[in-house]
Amino acid sequence: MSKKLLLVDDEQPIREMLRYAFEKEGYQIEEAESAKQAREIMSRKRPDLAIVDWMMPGESGVELVRSLRKDELYTDLPVIMLTARVEEKDKVKGLDYGADDYLTKPVGIKELMARVRAILRRSSHADEDDQLVAEGLTLNLATKQLSVDGEEVHIGQTEFSLLQFFIEHQNRVYSRAQLLDFVWGQAVYIEERTVDVHILRLRKILKPFGKDKLVKTVRGMGYMFTTKSKAAS
Repeated sequence: MSKKLLLVDDEQPIREMLRYAFEKEGYQIEEAESAKQAREIMSRKRPDLAIVDWMMPGESGVELVRSLRKDELYTDLPVIMLTARVEEKDKVKGLDYGADDYLTKPVGIKELMARVRAILRRSSHADEDDQLVAEGLTLNLATKQLSVDGEEVHIGQTEFSLLQFFIEHQNRVYSRAQLLDFVWGQAVYIEERTVDVHILRLRKILKPFGKDKLVKTVRGMGYMFTTKSKAAS
């Protein structure tokens, strides 16, 4: 599957140049001309990597990166800072604010592509061993497989994503609307009751192992994933 890149730069010619080069190499490209537009795109479709210009009208690219690192949904999003600022102090600031790499304009396309490949390679290697474990449930984030008490269990993609979100955000209540935004994406227009259907499916998968009560209904509020001790209380 081709990797998705987000280009964040207020200069259209630069975006067009990068889009042309990366699409030739098989990447999927999204473009944003501002930090605000970048957030809107990310809320619909999370990229595999973002290339962000520093100097943009309104919120700067470095401030965008800084805010992403404070957001639990994007703390691990790979980011390359692309900027005309060449002084060492600027590079240090960009890296300190959360950029994974820093390149100055004008940039060589071949070098930029090599940096992108290197970061994505490191990211994919990390993902191979990336697992979430809670209460006997093990989610392999690379293979999208679920094991319960050591036994591999078939699970649908949506239920997997829902369970992943719950395990990453334990003991917090989320409304149906919030779950739709975080799991399905803000641009997906479906009924809130769809959440209930997938919650039922998830519980059905977990029930044979006595794990269904980990997904708790909080009347009038929504759902939460909680530990056995809290679920029994």
